[in-house]
Amino acid sequence: MSDFTSKELSEAHRALLSTLQKCENIDATKLGKSQQTLLERRIVALKIALTLIEKEQDQKEIGEK
Repeated sequence: MSDFTSKELSEAHRALLSTLQKCENIDATKLGKSQQTLLERRIVALKIALTLIEKEQDQKEIGEK
């Protein structure tokens, strides 16, 4: 992963977490089939991105010790 500062990683994590929470609060039953699929894939992608950011943050913490 590229060298991002701890602050950049934290801000990105916060922003993605906020977006994930908003996506999870959407009533998918009111969406069309394609929009439901897009929402499901977006949620999975956000979870993956958050996991990768958390791993990068953990590696930075270990490296700083």
